[in-house]
Amino acid sequence: MAASTWIAALLAVASLQATAATPPDDACVGTYRLQDGRDVDLARSGDDGYRWRMKDGTSGKLDPAPDGGWTSTLGWTGRPDGHRVEPDACADGRLRFDGVAGERIAFDTRETRFAVQGATLAGRLVLPPGDAPVPVVVLVHGSERSSAREDYALQRLFPSAGIGAFVYDKRGTGASGGHYTHDYLVLATDAIAAAREARRLAGARAASIGYQAGSQGGWVAPLAARIEPVDFVVVSFGLAVSPLEEDRAAVVLDMERHGFGPDALAGAMEVVDATAEILRSGFRDGHDALARVRDRHGDAPWFRHVRGNATFFLLEKTEAELREVGPGLFPGIPVDYDPMPVLRNLRVPQLWLLGGQDIDAPHAETERRLRALADEGLPIQVVVYPDAEHGMYEFEVAPDGTRLSTRQPEGYFEAMRDFIGGEWKTADN
Repeated sequence: MAASTWIAALLAVASLQATAATPPDDACVGTYRLQDGRDVDLARSGDDGYRWRMKDGTSGKLDPAPDGGWTSTLGWTGRPDGHRVEPDACADGRLRFDGVAGERIAFDTRETRFAVQGATLAGRLVLPPGDAPVPVVVLVHGSERSSAREDYALQRLFPSAGIGAFVYDKRGTGASGGHYTHDYLVLATDAIAAAREARRLAGARAASIGYQAGSQGGWVAPLAARIEPVDFVVVSFGLAVSPLEEDRAAVVLDMERHGFGPDALAGAMEVVDATAEILRSGFRDGHDALARVRDRHGDAPWFRHVRGNATFFLLEKTEAELREVGPGLFPGIPVDYDPMPVLRNLRVPQLWLLGGQDIDAPHAETERRLRALADEGLPIQVVVYPDAEHGMYEFEVAPDGTRLSTRQPEGYFEAMRDFIGGEWKTADN
């Protein structure tokens, strides 16, 4: 699953404080072509098992069974879904999924390291088998601090659909050097260098090249394409508003979802104004204003429902805690970054895929802005998946209100595949 720019950074802090379980080895990682024509991808789940994914959006967590097989649970729910994998020969490139035999696809994989702005980044080009020219997509990360080379299943799913993929660890993560940052210009420069490296490695096999970017990458990839044009840009659950506007819109949704009216919303906006000042100052200023707002509204019934993307964290911590840990949470982030000047002047074909139930990065204003640009003649296509949340996952709601991801929307992968393949002009807007 994916988290928004703010939340991913906060989750990363929590993960550093946790004791990580030993992950499985890589023996079974890969995409397998089943005898019935389907492809199933196996990736490490991050703990003691694997995760399978299919292009139709279905997915499940695999855990060892006593008889040596693996049993699956639905999405991220932990509930058995009846699927089963027999991994006996996966080290040799074979397995069985629900009794159907499959063989691992032998991709043309090339590891690389490339230098950019004082850092050396680790990358990987994965091409479909054969010698034919293919589109190549550079996978631009979100704000997570984990290794994209280890985690991104798209690096195999795209090649299994005839599209090359270049995946790289963002600076300060995985096997890449440099310091982790939220500076979009630095990250865009890194993405440009990644695209150049992908083109160099692919050589004559690169029929076209562009970006696929999720979440924070929705600010980075268009900026990179504006600086150095590519053939296409795909943005998944990204935004055409600033990070602070994202937080504000998320708080508005918090109030609406819990049934509060205009008075509560006005109070919640006072909270957001106070937290925004702290974020703008790099956690140096604004603490007194937040304390006054907390004193004024802290007992109101709506106050405990104020979450947003970053505001909830500021409300949970003392001033001393925020001054200590805050500056390291979002290094370099341009909290008031306005993406619209870039988008208004970007002539690269773009596909934006948004989640209608996204409470972390609310889609409404982004959709409105993008459709307005499309109406002006810019090559922008927008697709909204009405039941999907951030990360482009459909979900079910647990008794405590927690969202449990079940799958990605049907047609989501196909939309990216077709657009990257050059069918953007005929796709439904």
